[in-house]
Amino acid sequence: MKIFIFCLLFLSGIAAKAQDTDDYIAEHVEYAQELMRDHKIPASVILAVAIHESAAGNSKIAQHLNNHFGVKGPNNNAEIRSSYRDYLNADESYSHFVEIMETREPFNNLFAKYDQYDYKGWAYGIRRCGYARSRSWASQVIGLIKKYELYQYDERPEGYEEPVYATPVRHHSRGRRTTKTYTVKSGDNLSIIAKKKGTTVKKLMQKNGIKKANLKPGQKIKF
Repeated sequence: MKIFIFCLLFLSGIAAKAQDTDDYIAEHVEYAQELMRDHKIPASVILAVAIHESAAGNSKIAQHLNNHFGVKGPNNNAEIRSSYRDYLNADESYSHFVEIMETREPFNNLFAKYDQYDYKGWAYGIRRCGYARSRSWASQVIGLIKKYELYQYDERPEGYEEPVYATPVRHHSRGRRTTKTYTVKSGDNLSIIAKKKGTTVKKLMQKNGIKKANLKPGQKIKF
């Protein structure tokens, strides 16, 4: 019986947490859309960044400073000592985020690259411009947009097709150096090869175990 009650409490806690985010969205979606219409930044991005940076309004800086975007600056609040900026209300924090996008470089260059419906482009662009250090920040913001279907608030025109962004492939090095070789051609000598490859005759001879400078066409020379 105790286990059953614990499970109910646990599940209700999860539901309450999800509801908190839904309530947060409901509270701020209209103003996010108003900012989108006036400034051409997707409402989905504005909301998702706010959810991410303020834990859906539950972070200390959101509760005490009305700071929903993790912006640092002057703080005159007596309740909490912090390097984060304080605001009169949440709307002021939302407006300041948009102002940062419009007036500060390189963020202000994003308006020419992405339209107000391209939430992926904006998320990746804001990250590349230095808004967050975490490399996964943009993916997390996009994940929130998809999870809560925030793109529905972007007022996309019928038939709008999302741009496709290739996922960069990372090649992990195991610390091994790849040995490069040069194929000797007719008329080549070590001096010519050294100049071509930006090295010296001595280094080529040492690397290849060459004692005499006689080369044959087709011979492989490491450099």
